[in-house]
Amino acid sequence: MEIKWHVNQPQSVKQFLLASGVSQRLYAKIKALGQPILVNGKKSAPSDQVQCGDVVTLQLPAEPADESVAVSHEPITICYENEYWLAVNKPAGLATIPGPTNQTDTLLNRIKGYWQAQGATDLVPHIITRLDFDTSGIVLVGKHQIAQSLLQPQIEQHQLQKFYLSVVSGTGLPASGDIREPIGQIDHQPRREVLADGQSAWTSYWRLGASGQLTAVKVQIHTGRTHQIRVHFSALGHPLVGDQLYDGPLDLGITRQALHAYRLQFQDPFSQQSISITAPIPADIQAILPTERLSID
Repeated sequence: MEIKWHVNQPQSVKQFLLASGVSQRLYAKIKALGQPILVNGKKSAPSDQVQCGDVVTLQLPAEPADESVAVSHEPITICYENEYWLAVNKPAGLATIPGPTNQTDTLLNRIKGYWQAQGATDLVPHIITRLDFDTSGIVLVGKHQIAQSLLQPQIEQHQLQKFYLSVVSGTGLPASGDIREPIGQIDHQPRREVLADGQSAWTSYWRLGASGQLTAVKVQIHTGRTHQIRVHFSALGHPLVGDQLYDGPLDLGITRQALHAYRLQFQDPFSQQSISITAPIPADIQAILPTERLSID
């Protein structure tokens, strides 16, 4: 893969790459591999100075497949794809990455199979966003380690915008709100809790509609704690419909937690353009929405 940047202020080559999002770890790997860094087409040293208007080119070797990762040829549903990114609409009931109970058919295994079938040379999926087993929606994948590295600052600064549609139990939620409650784990149990000494977590929500004993909400998470949305709404007394782990009602026509990652927005560090990706609302959530005409834009 070849990446090109245009210099906008004088500095050393190393300073420019680090400021452009190349992590210290990746920079060390580039040096160890002896990969050339070109300035205006000529090989440069890390201490060389670049000037405004110079073009810095970084060439990275292809990432061969990890032979320990199985290949699955089950289909994937693509929401967006270019030379740097792949966004997939993950169905509920599919793990994002291999784990103790499934090493052969997760989303990562399927992406590897898709890339092999496409004849790609970079065959290591770099998972940017993960979803729980029974949460559906957008999973963003970097096609190369440089893509993941360049997006990391946006993740750390909470600039990667992730929006969800959920149906929660009960009514009476305010029109909108922010939940800023720390989340932690007790004795390695799968269930998380709001704990005073937990990790900071921030969830925003907007009520979309309510009827009977159900409320539809648009949710944005600013942090990425395990089960964050599920924990926060359970702590409010409004667990997600179908969420057995967090005591959500199980008899309302859906067999998993009613949670779908429907929109993802970020600034592409390669093109400097905003990218907005959407995934349609699945039928099982549509069937329990408390209103027929629901606008979540």
